[in-house]
Parts: sequence; structure tokens; C-alpha cells
Amino acid sequence: MERGQGKFDYVSFKYEFPGGKIEPGEAKHTAIERELREEMDVHVSVKESDLYMTVHHDYPDFSMTMYAFYCHLDKPDFVRKEHVDAKWMAPEDMPTLDWAPADVPIMKKLSGK
Repeated sequence: MERGQGKFDYVSFKYEFPGGKIEPGEAKHTAIERELREEMDVHVSVKESDLYMTVHHDYPDFSMTMYAFYCHLDKPDFVRKEHVDAKWMAPEDMPTLDWAPADVPIMKKLSGK
């Protein structure tokens, strides 16, 4: 999903995997279910054991830790609610996009690049 213009130019108009912040008291795997409903209007099922990888990244103005999960999706249809572009693509095509730096390790592992 491609971000729009944001507070920080270094992540504006970059591609990222959907997701967001974990709410207090919320489990990581249920946070991704909620975030995908909010951002894409899709319903996925995720188990704690579906963790794919963890990425810690330091940006100039903030640091973040991301938890990437395998998500089980019933239908590929989605509604783009918060991003300027979104697409499903084959893993080997992922390196053709301009990714937010924190998402690059996930993209590289998925694409094998």
C-alpha cells in the first residue's frame, strides 16, 4: 500500500505493508486483524504462531518495531481507505516499488532478493 503525503517526507509516497499500532492490552496478532479491517475493510484470521518476522527500524524522528504476520484471507477484495495506491502482487515483483525503509527487510525476505 502506498502512503500519501504525511508528517515525514522520508516515508511519504512510499509503499508499506498494511498495519498499525498495537492498542494497550491488545495482542500483536489481533492488532493486525483490527488494522486490516480499518485500513482495507478485509477480514483475516491470524494466530500468534503466524509471526513471519520482527523488524526494528530507527527513522530520524522516531523508532519502531514491526511484527509481520502470515494472514489468512477469505477473499482478496479490499477497499483502499487510507492509502493513495494499493495492489496485490507476486513476491518477485515487490522490489520494483519504492518501499518505506522499515518495510524493506520484509519485502526482501518475501521476494527472495
